[in-house]
Amino acid sequence: MEAETRHQNFLAEKFFPSLDGLRGVSIIAVVWHHGAGHQPGLLGQGYLGVHLFFAISGFLITTLLLRERDRAGTISLWNFYVRRTLRIFPAYFATILLYVILVAATEPRSAAGTQFWHNLPFFLTYTSNWFVDIASGPRVIFYFAWSLATEEQFYLMWPWVVRFARRSYQPVVFMTALLAIGEIARAVVPAGELSPPLLLRILGSIASPICLGCLLGYLLHSASGYRAAALVAGRSWSAPLASALLLVSVAVDGMPLLVISLAMTCLVATVVVRPDHGMRTAFDAKVLTYVGKISYGIYLYHMLAINAARRFAVPSRQPVLVFLVALPLAVALATLSYRYFELPFQRLKHRFEVRRPTAAPVVARVAS
Repeated sequence: MEAETRHQNFLAEKFFPSLDGLRGVSIIAVVWHHGAGHQPGLLGQGYLGVHLFFAISGFLITTLLLRERDRAGTISLWNFYVRRTLRIFPAYFATILLYVILVAATEPRSAAGTQFWHNLPFFLTYTSNWFVDIASGPRVIFYFAWSLATEEQFYLMWPWVVRFARRSYQPVVFMTALLAIGEIARAVVPAGELSPPLLLRILGSIASPICLGCLLGYLLHSASGYRAAALVAGRSWSAPLASALLLVSVAVDGMPLLVISLAMTCLVATVVVRPDHGMRTAFDAKVLTYVGKISYGIYLYHMLAINAARRFAVPSRQPVLVFLVALPLAVALATLSYRYFELPFQRLKHRFEVRRPTAAPVVARVAS
């Protein structure tokens, strides 16, 4: 009976604050990676913050879809895509416009600038993860958009699978197969190959953490799955242990990305299965959750902040100082963007939510 009550509480939870804390950790790691450059050991793994974002997104989007289906009897794809559009597109395309202006003003004919104009159609269509290669030049402007393209392709495909599946196991089988395809595609790419064939690049862009997050969403949505997960993820020590295992997996040289993705997904599970988990003090800290709340904007603007720090504030390009200057600058830019540009669009999202008088609450915030 206690497990059933906890599952009902989980289904009724409007918002998982620790996930914003995890987003905060993720975006700080990404800014560190791009700002501080290549570092030895654990400090050189900041790029993996993007993969933690993926795991969170897969879980939250799946949870949102399943709760809407239970609440309304169906999933409105139109409403889903309008909400996603209001959340993602305004800031994204405004950032692209800003980059267009900056490149045109500062380096319209440089090698990097010329490559940016060539890549621009791929940035505009969320296909840069397929067609823009880091090896295409010494400096690829706006290259970080690859992860946003990966998520957008996920949004384009996964809701249809959940919506039209006739049996609950079908999306699970589909996502498991997709996970396997992505892993196989990456495994067959020759070592050191920077420009694999297009088909392998497309299949290899399937993000394992997103797949695992989706599977976690299905697992926890079912009563039996939640009970099984709670046996391991629902202990007071589960979140600290999961955090330690993630750190170890990241620190071990040559650890397969799939193993790291599994560790990330387990950490997500521990902080949503048990709200009073053992890492709550850290992950629910106000500063960290605020950074996580505006992490989408920080991600969009962080390279602008890093380049500004390198050019104007830290002429010697000391990596730690670049990071220390760029992070608060990116937070400031993202705060202004969130309050005065993104929020007016987000306030329209409630018009596209399916409601019933007896509806169970749904996840309140699903950020990119």
